[in-house]
Amino acid sequence: MLETGCTVRTCAAKFGVSKSTVHKDVTERLQQFDPALCVQVRGVLRVNLQERHIRGGNATRCKYCKKRCMRRK
Repeated sequence: MLETGCTVRTCAAKFGVSKSTVHKDVTERLQQFDPALCVQVRGVLRVNLQERHIRGGNATRCKYCKKRCMRRK
């Protein structure tokens, strides 16, 4: 997450586990192993949370742009 800034969902897909597992690992379990790394990862999670509504809006816009393009063909 630190290297790419990816989301919890992306990490879960990459490692083949659930979003809940990834979130629990980076927020709770990582604290026990490496507290400094945990602080950095929480920063990435905070940024992703703040940008979530923007990504959702962009995805919706792309969805309807594609629909519009398909109707014109």
